[in-house]
Amino acid sequence: MDKHCCEDMKYHANFNCNIHEDPFECPDKLILFDKRDNEYGLIIHDGGTSVIEILFCPWCGKKL
Repeated sequence: MDKHCCEDMKYHANFNCNIHEDPFECPDKLILFDKRDNEYGLIIHDGGTSVIEILFCPWCGKKL
């Protein structure tokens, strides 16, 4: 089980859409979490596959 900084981050990092298989197509998928590297990124919903790495939680402010 993944340990995230807060319940909001846990929800968004583990969110799975029932409609969209591709997280870049889902407007509700905000965070990509790389379990291997333990890195978080904000998905840029502009039609591409861009992600901006984040170092602090957007909900609670803790260092990731």
